[in-house]
Amino acid sequence: MPDNVKTAIDAFAGSQSVAFLFKQLGYKTITNDFLNFNNQIGLALIENNGSKLTTKDIALLFQTAKNKSDFQLMENTFTNVFFDKAETEFLDNFRANIPLLSNSYKQALAYTVINRSMTRKVTMGHFGHTQALRYASDPERIKRNRSLVRPIKDIFEELLPKYNNAIFDNKQENRSYNKNILELLPTLGNIDLAYFDPPYCDSHADYQSFYHLLETFTEYWHDKEFINGIKRYEPQRFSGFDKKRDVITSFEKLFEYAEEIPVWLISYNNRSYPSVEDFEKLLSKYRQVKIETKTYHNGRGGKGSVAGSQEILFVCKPKQKHFLTANQKEHLVNEGF
Repeated sequence: MPDNVKTAIDAFAGSQSVAFLFKQLGYKTITNDFLNFNNQIGLALIENNGSKLTTKDIALLFQTAKNKSDFQLMENTFTNVFFDKAETEFLDNFRANIPLLSNSYKQALAYTVINRSMTRKVTMGHFGHTQALRYASDPERIKRNRSLVRPIKDIFEELLPKYNNAIFDNKQENRSYNKNILELLPTLGNIDLAYFDPPYCDSHADYQSFYHLLETFTEYWHDKEFINGIKRYEPQRFSGFDKKRDVITSFEKLFEYAEEIPVWLISYNNRSYPSVEDFEKLLSKYRQVKIETKTYHNGRGGKGSVAGSQEILFVCKPKQKHFLTANQKEHLVNEGF
């Protein structure tokens, strides 16, 4: 990262770890993710400069909801898929009470911590499988992950102080968005640094399947169909970056829209499509490119981090401009250029 950055964007923010670093560095931070549960983390930890959940707020979230009969999506859809009936009833009740919190940042913090609590309780950290309840009855699994048998409420209460303590004011007007980056980027300006961490197409890129439960809980869908064993919502949102048929065109649009941003940092993996070599050729049309690599020795799963694979960082800076004399220009014209 260059020294003169004032404004930075984390365009595919996910869990917001890079956006959080930008905020710590004092940058005006713009963060975005097309999944709303990730946007809630951005609202809670990046855009939010001071709102925290108090003891009174926690009591409100845990109270018996007055409109409980209107909130039964988790119980009706996910009981005995990831959680037992007592847990899905708790989640529905909690979700019904979130809108009662006094501002959008407190609400975002509630979503963030409860979603993290659900992830902690489900082995492997995602919802693309149906092993959670089976593993919760396996003593060996429980030894490795005690959260498998802990109530979600207890995990929430343990995590909340850590999230409250992570909220700070960096004296900037930071913003979190929930858009497809190809729609958002043309509306923004005066950005010094862009961090692009797109789905690694053809290598664990299906985030809507891995984290569908968190998006369903946050959006509380009433117009979706829930399909297959994991009850994933359908239809999915269009990404543009997770399917081979779309990804090249999407990258070309992304780079065109980012033309005015001086420096791009692009996270990639050598098991992704297009190949590192082809992606470098594509990038070279727009930028001067330097490649950094790191090999995973022990990694397993998630974002392509299989042992032996390489994490790639493309450091992209403006191409050097070459100025021509009048005689040189005339010569080029005469040669047909």
